Amino acid sequence: MKGFYCVLLLVISNTFMTLAWYGHLQVKQWPQLAKLSLFGVIALSWGLAFFEYVFQVPANRIGSDETGGPFSLFQLKIIQEVVSLTVFTLMTVYLFKSDKLAWNHLIGFVFLVIAVFFIFKKW
Repeated sequence: MKGFYCVLLLVISNTFMTLAWYGHLQVKQWPQLAKLSLFGVIALSWGLAFFEYVFQVPANRIGSDETGGPFSLFQLKIIQEVVSLTVFTLMTVYLFKSDKLAWNHLIGFVFLVIAVFFIFKKW
């Protein structure tokens, strides 16, 4: 159950992260962003990043085997990367609508699944 909560919190965290890192680039969709100065965009991104960390830090504490969770640090990192790219892809394609998912993206995701296999495999 801790693994599930860890991943759920990482999904929420990465939603805020994607908005903080890339949302301000969506000026066409949100014209009010175009009116912000660079300092305003930075402040907005920092505000969103606060919520990223509100969910990310507990996710890692719940998930880490150092604090009673099921995952090693390497496993937490690879889970984070897969969640991050999944959330980013879904938001880019369906919310931002700025890019289309192409075959090379899918091949890259296959390699990430292979990475997950190798990180989680006990040798």
